[in-house]
Amino acid sequence: MCGRFANDAETNELIEEFVAAGNDFRDWRPQFSIAPTELVPIVRERRDSATGEVERRVVAAEWDFHPPFLTAKTRPQFNARLETIAVNGLWKAAFASTRCIVPMRGYFEWTGEAGDKQPHFLHGAHPILAAAGLATARKVDGDWAVSCVIITREARDASGEVHDRMPAFLTRDAYDEWLAPVKLESDADKERTLALLDAASAEVAATLTGYEVDRRVNNSRAVDPRDPALIEPLAS
Repeated sequence: MCGRFANDAETNELIEEFVAAGNDFRDWRPQFSIAPTELVPIVRERRDSATGEVERRVVAAEWDFHPPFLTAKTRPQFNARLETIAVNGLWKAAFASTRCIVPMRGYFEWTGEAGDKQPHFLHGAHPILAAAGLATARKVDGDWAVSCVIITREARDASGEVHDRMPAFLTRDAYDEWLAPVKLESDADKERTLALLDAASAEVAATLTGYEVDRRVNNSRAVDPRDPALIEPLAS
């Protein structure tokens, strides 16, 4: 986990949920099957260098973490382990200063053997879940390209029944501290933020439920990502 998720919220719903000032992603359309390397909405805060004011926005990001120093990649970087984000060289700078939220309705996980995989959809009671993420940006053809990664943790409760990892979700009261564009300088600051994420994600994990969905979702290239039937439970 997490290799596929759904986000069926409209842009204005995301702005409302996260109390964002606006957005740079009016082209976003709800999708029920999102795979790595696709553009997704993320929520982040940045401080205006001229005014010093902090602004929270919904922006587009590629779900494939690609910082400027990473010149070559053999595979998409779409998950980062909570246990190592503060020390791993790929993630630690973003964890210290450019944290974000990746909104989702829920995510997919699979059980069974290769060639006979059964997809499950894990979701919460609220239609918008806030997965903790890290963002970065690099210049591409003269423009800034934002990319992101979803943080995962050891799975718990219903999520743990289908896989050993799950997204690390945030509670609403953790949004502000997680998104604050303040650099985590000291070990104490980093430990406090990790503890916040661990506690919040454990709380959200206890509210998640899951069910089996149609195997059409197994092939991300063959399905219509805007088909809501992809997240409907199988008829009993």
